[in-house]
Amino acid sequence: MTATETAPAAQAPGRRRLLDLVAENGVYVGLLLLIAFNLLFTRRFGEIDNIRLQFVQVVPVAIIALGMALVIGTRGIDLSVGSVMAIASALLALYLGYGPVVAIAVALLGGAVVGLVNGVLVSVAGVQPIVATLALLVGGRGLALVLARGRLTEVFDPTLATIGSARVFEVPIVVLIALAVAVVIGILVSRTTFGRYLVAIGGNAEASVLAGVPVRRTLLTVYILCAALAALAGVIQTARLSASDPSFVGNLIELSAITAVVVGGTPLSGGRIRIMGTLAGAMLMQLIAATLITHNLPDSATRMVQAVIIVAAVLIQRQRGAA
Repeated sequence: MTATETAPAAQAPGRRRLLDLVAENGVYVGLLLLIAFNLLFTRRFGEIDNIRLQFVQVVPVAIIALGMALVIGTRGIDLSVGSVMAIASALLALYLGYGPVVAIAVALLGGAVVGLVNGVLVSVAGVQPIVATLALLVGGRGLALVLARGRLTEVFDPTLATIGSARVFEVPIVVLIALAVAVVIGILVSRTTFGRYLVAIGGNAEASVLAGVPVRRTLLTVYILCAALAALAGVIQTARLSASDPSFVGNLIELSAITAVVVGGTPLSGGRIRIMGTLAGAMLMQLIAATLITHNLPDSATRMVQAVIIVAAVLIQRQRGAA
């Protein structure tokens, strides 16, 4: 065997380790570099009020990304999360007259119903996840506009105002809600049979069926959970804005959520779910948007950067699998 024949074999383990390192820790490195950049070049970035604001603004993306991570872990996708946010916002304003508890419950239930439809289309009808959820992306936004009669509605309620702006020991309530959701999802994924089912289905759905895993029921539950979390994000966003605007709430948030999940190390090929990586990815997306806006770049630049990041993350994952 010649030296040229042994060189690729010798380089392969090193290349695989490098790809593993980037896939596992790249999001944390990127986050630290972006924080360092802002501390050096962005005025008032390190102030407590600004740090608190960044955490508050990332909450909707983080909550949705956690639900998206479950779906992607099963080798699926949910493009309807932004529309679910809009539906929840419209329902919240529509039923607020019955009291905040009823309105929030109806909003969450509305989101769960959309998730049920997605789950049935995917797990029972056999429709590809991207097609099923794309249909709900379009139809859901239209339904939200119908519910809201196509206009912005101001929302005045002490309970919602407390949710949207109050703090506990100087920590915003919405941030505490997001942390609670992250803990619950983390336990669900790592400590329960349901979490093992998710990973098994994402790894090999056919083998999971043969092994007795309730694939349909699990997928149905996953899409319901994802949509319910999107509805929760819609409630939080409405509470923060004190207004319901279905044409704006959740617009293009699915891109940020998917990017956060993939950059955080959850592969689009399924079979693995990274909760901490997803949260770090969500914060990375938030800081990218905040940095570009602070330095007078348009919002469209944020979308382009996100697109480049998700393509790079997917390419790294493919190379990692081939190495």
